[in-house]
Amino acid sequence: MSDMSNHPTATRKAVVYRMVMPEHTCPYGLKAVHLLKRARYEVEDHHLTTREETDAFKAEHGVATTPQIFIGGHDDLRRFLGKRVADPKAASYRPVLFLFSVTAPTALAASYAVTGSAFTLLAAEWFIGFSMVVLALLKLQNIESFATMFLNYDLLAKRWIPYSYVYPFAEGLAGVLMISGALTWLSVSIALFIGTIGALSVYKAVYVDKRELKCACVGGSSNVPLGFISLTENLMMIAMAVWMALAAVGLATGGVHSMSQNRTHTVEASSQAQAPSTTAYRGAITR
Repeated sequence: MSDMSNHPTATRKAVVYRMVMPEHTCPYGLKAVHLLKRARYEVEDHHLTTREETDAFKAEHGVATTPQIFIGGHDDLRRFLGKRVADPKAASYRPVLFLFSVTAPTALAASYAVTGSAFTLLAAEWFIGFSMVVLALLKLQNIESFATMFLNYDLLAKRWIPYSYVYPFAEGLAGVLMISGALTWLSVSIALFIGTIGALSVYKAVYVDKRELKCACVGGSSNVPLGFISLTENLMMIAMAVWMALAAVGLATGGVHSMSQNRTHTVEASSQAQAPSTTAYRGAITR
C-alpha cells in the first residue's frame, strides 16, 4: 500500500488483493475495503476469482492469508488505522452481558403482549426462563467443549462425568417449563438442584480455592471469567425456583403460576359458555 498521508494534497491509495469467487467472497476482504474507504483511501481492488489464482498469489508473495494490503491482513489494517484489535484470548463478560441485554427486552415484550404492561412480575420470571433456555442452547452448540470446561470446577460433574452432559438439557427443560408454568414440581426440582450445585461449585472454586478459571455458562469456547456473575446466575435460578414453589402452594401471588390458573379458569368458563352454540352448530351440520 502506498501511504501518502504526509502529503495533504495527495490522494491516499491502497492496493487490496482479496478472494471474490462465485461460491465464496472473503468476509475479511469486504471488511478491509470498508475500513480503507472509511479512512478516505482510494482503493485499487484486485479480485482473486479462483482457488488456483489465490494459491498462486499467496505463494508469490509468501503470505498465508488474504486479503493482503501489503501491511498485513485485516487485523494489521485495524492497527495501522489506529483501531482496536480484540484479543481472542482475553477474558470478558461481554457474552453474558449481551445475552442478558437480549433476553431482558424479550421478556418485557412478551409481558406487554400478554398483559398490556411490560414491567410486571411475569416479565421478571420470563427473563430468568428465557436466559436459561438461551444459555442451554449455547452450551449445546458444542457439548464436548462445554463438558470439558465444566469439569474444571463443578463438584458433581467431577464425581459423575455424565452430569456434565446432562446439565444443558436439564437447564433448557427447566427454563421451558418455567416459561410455560407447566409441571412446576419438575421445573422447581431441576432448577433448585442444578442451581444449588452450581452456586456451591463456583463459590468453592473462586472464593475458597482462589482459582482463576473460565466459566462454561455460555459454552465451552468462551472467555468469560468464573466469578461473581457466574455465581449470580445460579442464585437467580435458585430464587426463581423458590418463588415458583411458593406460588404453587399459594404463599406467593402473581407471575406465571397465577396466569396459568387464570388461563385454566378462563378456558373452562369459555368452554361452558360456548357449549350450546357448539351443539347447535354440530346439529346443523348433521341435518
